[in-house]
Amino acid sequence: MDSPNGAEALPPPPPLTPNVVPLLADKGTPEPSKVTELVSKQIRLPMTRPPGTARKGQPIQLLTNHFKVNVATVEGDFYQYSVSLAYEDGYPVDAKGIGRKVIDKLQETYDTELDGKKFAYDGEKTLFTLGPLPQNKLEFIVVLEDLSSNRIAGNGSPGGSGSPNGGDRKRFRRPYQSKSFKVEISYAARIPLRAIANALRGQETDKSQEALRVLDIILRQIAAKQGCLLVRQSFFHNNSRNFVDLGGGVLGCRGFHSSFRATQGGLSLNIDVSTTMIIQPGPVVDFLIANQNVRDPYGIDWAKAKRTLKNLRIKTAPSNMEYKITGLSELPCNKQLFLLKQKRDGDVEATEITVYDYFVNHRRIELRFSGELPCINVGKPKKPTYIPLELCSLVSLQRYTKALSTLQRSSLVEKSRQKPHERMDALSEALRTSDYDSDKMLKATGISISSNFTQIEGRVLTAPKLKTGNDEFLPRNGRWNFNNKKLLQPAKVDRWAIVNFSARCDVQKLWRDLIRCGQQKGIVVEEPFPTVFEEPPQARRAPPVVRVEQMFEQIQAKLPSSPRFLLCLLPERKTSTLYGPWKRKNLAEFGILTQCIAPQRVNDQYLTNVLLKINAKLGGLNSMLVLEHSKSIPLISKEPTIILGMDVSHGSPGQSDTPSIAAVVSSRQWPSISRYRASVRTQSARDEMIKSLFKPVSDTVDEGIMQELLLDFYISSGKRKPDNVVIFRDGVSESQFNQVLNIELDQIIEACKFLDAKWCPKFTVIIAQKNHHTKFFQKGSPDNVPNGTVIDKQICHPRNNDFYMCAHAGMIGTTRPTHYHVLHDEIGFSADDLQELVHSLSYVYQRSTTAISIVAPVCYAHLAAAQMGQFMKFDDQSETSSGHGGLTAAGTVPVPELPRLHKNVSSSMFFC
Repeated sequence: MDSPNGAEALPPPPPLTPNVVPLLADKGTPEPSKVTELVSKQIRLPMTRPPGTARKGQPIQLLTNHFKVNVATVEGDFYQYSVSLAYEDGYPVDAKGIGRKVIDKLQETYDTELDGKKFAYDGEKTLFTLGPLPQNKLEFIVVLEDLSSNRIAGNGSPGGSGSPNGGDRKRFRRPYQSKSFKVEISYAARIPLRAIANALRGQETDKSQEALRVLDIILRQIAAKQGCLLVRQSFFHNNSRNFVDLGGGVLGCRGFHSSFRATQGGLSLNIDVSTTMIIQPGPVVDFLIANQNVRDPYGIDWAKAKRTLKNLRIKTAPSNMEYKITGLSELPCNKQLFLLKQKRDGDVEATEITVYDYFVNHRRIELRFSGELPCINVGKPKKPTYIPLELCSLVSLQRYTKALSTLQRSSLVEKSRQKPHERMDALSEALRTSDYDSDKMLKATGISISSNFTQIEGRVLTAPKLKTGNDEFLPRNGRWNFNNKKLLQPAKVDRWAIVNFSARCDVQKLWRDLIRCGQQKGIVVEEPFPTVFEEPPQARRAPPVVRVEQMFEQIQAKLPSSPRFLLCLLPERKTSTLYGPWKRKNLAEFGILTQCIAPQRVNDQYLTNVLLKINAKLGGLNSMLVLEHSKSIPLISKEPTIILGMDVSHGSPGQSDTPSIAAVVSSRQWPSISRYRASVRTQSARDEMIKSLFKPVSDTVDEGIMQELLLDFYISSGKRKPDNVVIFRDGVSESQFNQVLNIELDQIIEACKFLDAKWCPKFTVIIAQKNHHTKFFQKGSPDNVPNGTVIDKQICHPRNNDFYMCAHAGMIGTTRPTHYHVLHDEIGFSADDLQELVHSLSYVYQRSTTAISIVAPVCYAHLAAAQMGQFMKFDDQSETSSGHGGLTAAGTVPVPELPRLHKNVSSSMFFC
């Protein structure tokens, strides 16, 4: 293998691209020819499905969670109106949830003036009707009574004249508070129902997207009227049967997703089980004890509690009123004073009294434990309204939007699994509960929804044959093992050491077992350096970065030369705070490959899996496709081809300022499609498009991702430039397909031209989506669909080139297929060849002995982004906020750059 850092292997620097015109210094404008070129740039659109269907595989009858929708008429139009809501004094209504109440009341009050029209209202600023309203602009006054909020009170309840805010008496003379709203409805657009029929013929337009959106809004409205929590297209009923405890005061809440889809088989309603996180309803004190994992109310950290509770909704006893929490009292309940105003002989007297005293002595409400704890404030900052803690209960169905802990996440995954038949029962129940057929708006549009799962036909592809060091075999059920098999290309594990961060383990036995296991698999594992680097007990309390530094000081002091590989024993799995600093120190600073393990239950199977990872990291190969070995993969093996996997990973919910991480992995050593390397960069938070594929910093230097990967391919593939580039892009929605084709693909083409102006490789661009709601079930069987199942008819897009594949054998829960969209194909794959390639790329994943659910390069990109993301987590605030070496744009926070990988490991599969 050529050395990746050998300078002689690089192609000569490219000449300046002929069509680049320098800007004129005095005028600063391009010449006319350049302007023409910019104007005439062709916009790429997703390709249509080519003629000729795929035929390979055994036919299989399946059911899918798409329910056929019949549309009785395509005549008529939806009319879109803008809605403006304001209070009497002209202030716009910003409180959530009031809009639906106001619009419901408006329809009830002004039915005649509205010609009896039914509304599809999105809950905010848009509503739709079937046919027009009498006028293009209408204005109404709507009066709502008994609004459940802290503006209403009576009978001395909080917020009233006798409550702990000494409030304004005049507002609370009546037992109920009515409120007037000004509603303006203005015509905005017309959407013909025929647009739905056009979408089904593959003639998708903005209007057809809008028409389907109106239908989705009708479904949301039905769910809202049933008291559901709405999260985008998912609905959650307030039913404790659907709640599972995840710990920390957080519940998983099961609901369902529903959306209309245009498919080859007509319009369908896609319904799926969906899960969100909610705050544990019930007494506030119980939630805080669970959330902070303390034994009783006296162990609660109130500063933390204040942040957690802000803006949550509560109901208070005994009045059963609903409020929003604005804060906590500064002092405990038995010390927090307020002015109590009371009438005596026609005069108003104000007495200073504690909140505790008021509730116990004036309201005769027994308080068992609230006296020494802060009160809940539901008033305004300058006009507080205090309520003792034990009288407050959290309302149900309030979303929890912070990041889950590792334990909560694994609990959610475990508890929300459903076997295929359980999921089918849940979906049939969801359809029954929703009772769509009785909705007047849907009826008016002539829509009826079948209650039967749609029957479709799929095909089951044969698994590709694999080759190991001493065997060729066909995997069974998408699985294989290394019993009696040897690694295909074993690396040598030499110049290595063991580092133990306080893990309880017999280290001598561990490395001897590793050597023995290696011998059985054909990989030479030499004895490690005699020194095992044990962490001294006193170091365990130090911060992770310090612990790693101290360990490296030991390594440098005691080893004769830098090790090639380190086996690192961590005290706990997945949650170790040492992982990020350890990986960064090894990969970025010293160029040492490392494998971390948490050796709790070590057996031969465990050690074999560890050896698979070590071998791949050190440049070996565990197995490969027989077709790859014999150079007979259609198109790929005949012409130099680079395969890219691209992904962007974002910070957890609630971490809006964490930079996003873009990772691209690329195949190397063509004709291999089993070896990859990665290039990773940070970019602005939540930015889904990869910005650094092409990054010229001068006429001859490009610091972008693609330059790095293309040069590596050239060097490792015998100085050949790729003629074909196959791109697998993960994690983008349909609305972003055009950006992938016109922003990202453009950057990749520019990077190629920058290397060689005459070089014109052919491109195929495929999107891989896991985040969708289509599922498949075997007719008459409780099992998941077989591995290798592919579906490219009936429920696919009416026009675009897409297919679903379940390459893996789903062992638990219900298999989630990957939805592949072929956006662009200059290489010219047949439908069969492309599906076979995608299927085969699910079998080249070096970390495991199973077919995986998505192509390996995409999986590797995800791993590389996640591992490099750990580099950022422990940076101290001064380093990240200074934007050291970061990108800046006007008015934006600088993005801290990731440290580059050391040249010794940059072309390795460090992420494996």
